[in-house]
Amino acid sequence: MTQEENVRALLFDVFGTVVDWRSSITAEARAAGLKLGVEGDWTAFADRWRRGYHDGMKRVNAGEAEWVNVDVIHRERLNLLLDEYGMGGMAEEEKAHLNRAWHRLDPWPDSVAGLTQLKSKYVIGTLSNGNVALLVNMAKHAGLPWDVVLSSELVGRYKPDPAVYRRAAELLGLLPGEVMMVAAHVGDLRAAKSAGLRTGFVTRPLEFGPEGRADVEPDPDFDVAASDFVDLAGQLGA
Repeated sequence: MTQEENVRALLFDVFGTVVDWRSSITAEARAAGLKLGVEGDWTAFADRWRRGYHDGMKRVNAGEAEWVNVDVIHRERLNLLLDEYGMGGMAEEEKAHLNRAWHRLDPWPDSVAGLTQLKSKYVIGTLSNGNVALLVNMAKHAGLPWDVVLSSELVGRYKPDPAVYRRAAELLGLLPGEVMMVAAHVGDLRAAKSAGLRTGFVTRPLEFGPEGRADVEPDPDFDVAASDFVDLAGQLGA
């Protein structure tokens, strides 16, 4: 029996792996700007908002900031960007709605079909730095067929902290080696592997746009490498 045949659950990174955050956020920011008559580089807006998310998580994991969830981190960065783009005068209700754009991200074209296929054989769920409410709302919006929604929020740490991966396996009643982490990000998978999980790499070459620097080459130590979720399902016999 191969290592992959011991796997009972697949846990997925979400932002960039399952959903196209960049296109979704760009469209929502553009719509907000149009409503206010503001012109701007909305793709750059999306990219800078995303960088603020990473910076906020790093501060939490480094002990430089108290735990807050991703909605709070997103809102802190959004406030700065709105001021910079001349949109700081938006009503609070409109700001809150725009911040929840991260709850309304659209899936990659293969995501729903591939996940549904994988669900026929495996327990499938999230293992994301997004908070639980965000992930549940996103699943409703995008039609993502999760069996379970797991989040770093349940640990009070953010990936790539090893406690996040180990706790996810514990919550499923499984050994780390019975869980495969699936992601489009090499760093996430290396951290999962170091915590004892199996690893499935899926390429998302357009995550950061045609000129971006998405991870396209898997680590040779990863268990599986696939072009999309349908390909992954085929390789895993689902």
